[in-house]
Amino acid sequence: MKDGKAIVTTVENEEMLLQLSKTYEFEGEKISQLDLSGLEEITADNMIKANKVMVTSGAVAIMPENDLYYTLIIAADATGIPIEFFKKLRPRDAVKVKNRVSNFFYGEE
Repeated sequence: MKDGKAIVTTVENEEMLLQLSKTYEFEGEKISQLDLSGLEEITADNMIKANKVMVTSGAVAIMPENDLYYTLIIAADATGIPIEFFKKLRPRDAVKVKNRVSNFFYGEE
């Protein structure tokens, strides 16, 4: 049974890995994939804080869970990687992150 759980855990973690189109260097580290498993720990409080960051910066979104900036803030929170990294992503990778976070929000209804 424990072996079965270990396999399931590994698969779940792999599903939360997002492969980037290139390797980025940020603060002396090379980042080629993002572990978004921290999304499982995100709460409504994190979402409210992300919304406040957006409002403070002057950004407004009718549906923030589909907004690029909002989802990047959430991804930064989930990964522990500063938002500055996410702001430097190439468009293809930024949209990958946005889609993964948005799909996570809507994935279980």
